[in-house]
Amino acid sequence: MVYVTRRTTFSASHRLFNPNWTDEKNQEVFDKCNNPNGHGHNYVLEVTVGGIPDPETGYVIDLKVLKNIIKEKIEKEVDHKHLNYDVDFLSGIIPTVENIVVAFWNILKESLTEQQKLIKLKLWETESNIAEYYGEDANITSYK
Repeated sequence: MVYVTRRTTFSASHRLFNPNWTDEKNQEVFDKCNNPNGHGHNYVLEVTVGGIPDPETGYVIDLKVLKNIIKEKIEKEVDHKHLNYDVDFLSGIIPTVENIVVAFWNILKESLTEQQKLIKLKLWETESNIAEYYGEDANITSYK
């Protein structure tokens, strides 16, 4: 199997807040990430797809095609948006980097062919905070 990776960036804001908790508990757990108006990040997303290269093209996936899938399915939905309020697929979900990367996986896996396998997503929230997801049985829980 051969792996190819496409990297992209987007900017978004979010607030880490559980509405089932008191303001005090939210502040204790989420600290400055619980700012009522939210705060922003410049995210970096890497999407890795694996497969056997097509004998006619040499591609596992045409990286222009992967770029367009990511742009249409992810970037268009999240770039310069408030993740708590503006992104339907994150509605009712605490938008931690862990939950965001699982949500992205669930969207992107539907856009590939049977010959192309989504292998890994890697999402940088900051230079120091990164989540990787390989499609195991993680679930994101809605608080609705």
